Amino acid sequence: MSLNEVYITNTAAFFPNEPISNEDMELYLGFIDDKPSKSKRIVLRNNGIKNRYYALAKGGKATHSNAEMTASAVRALFKNDTGKLKDIELLTCGTATPDQMMPSHAVMVNGALPETKQIEVVSQSGVCCAGMHAFKYAYMAIKSGEVHTAVSTGSERSSRLLVSDLFAEEAQKLKQLEENPYIGFEKEFLRWMLSDGAAAFALSDKPNQTGISLCVDWIEGASYANEMEACMYMGSEKLEDGALTSYMNYPPDEITSRSLLSIKQDVKLLSEYIILLGGKKLKEIFDRRKLDVSKVDYFLPHMSSEFFKSKIYDQLIVNGMSIPYDKWFVNLSTVGNVGAGSIYLAVNELFHSGKLKKGQQILLLVPESSRFSYMYAMLTVC
Repeated sequence: MSLNEVYITNTAAFFPNEPISNEDMELYLGFIDDKPSKSKRIVLRNNGIKNRYYALAKGGKATHSNAEMTASAVRALFKNDTGKLKDIELLTCGTATPDQMMPSHAVMVNGALPETKQIEVVSQSGVCCAGMHAFKYAYMAIKSGEVHTAVSTGSERSSRLLVSDLFAEEAQKLKQLEENPYIGFEKEFLRWMLSDGAAAFALSDKPNQTGISLCVDWIEGASYANEMEACMYMGSEKLEDGALTSYMNYPPDEITSRSLLSIKQDVKLLSEYIILLGGKKLKEIFDRRKLDVSKVDYFLPHMSSEFFKSKIYDQLIVNGMSIPYDKWFVNLSTVGNVGAGSIYLAVNELFHSGKLKKGQQILLLVPESSRFSYMYAMLTVC
């Protein structure tokens, strides 16, 4: 049986509200213990983010749901053409921040798109790799001939998890920042890193008749959870031996007092392994596929912070896979870290930039620090 070629025929994005500067972040997220954060300036100094988007009004009131933002990105793919929305055969959605535990994110997005037919919908959970997992499911469905058209999405609504009322425990710990700036840092670190938004890919077994398409050459992934403990987590507490205890094991008052519903990051574990393991798998893929890294025209690495840019660059050199900075395409500074949506947003911006020429190759790299998972893909402009 022959397999179909798979093409990205369009991309689109949706951002809630207006971009928010570094100076205005706490007007939306709130102040912890009624004081400006001391760790904020430490994080922002390193992450290089200048603007981000929140699905919040000032004071922290929600303005958009994750499903609403994602549905808006899907509609933008087809310029709100109801007829084209009816042609979708498969909808796959990835996010780390669904609006509820049940029903799943993808069916809620489908519910916000009443213009579609009764179609298959698939929800991918996880963190940053969730959007790529949604992309791969859609890719495989078209590749195998199960469907002819599909839409995959990546989105996040992290902001409501970052508001000050979810950091009750930190209100006390952060008083000690004068003496030790890293006390409580694991939980407050991500407050200054994350952004909201959604983006979508239209996929087909046929390229565009006019304009460019992106042929999906391959998509691969790997998890190191078999050998690594959790690095980023939510809805749980990390014990001294590295194991996680679910929030369901705690009484309601402790869920709040321990701020178990806030996102936490083990920054020491992150720094030691996230680049090393990601580079290791990328080299293995290129060696096995007999690929030449010098033929990559654009390198799109998802980064949570500019802090990691030079470290990725150096690790590529160590692995014999040097990619000069003039081939990198990163939009972290202008849109922030949108988790599962970040790689979609980078591809979207490049796709509509007017820079792409037929035959060019685009390498995608998405790390996920939660328990060290990675996704990679190669696209060719056609």
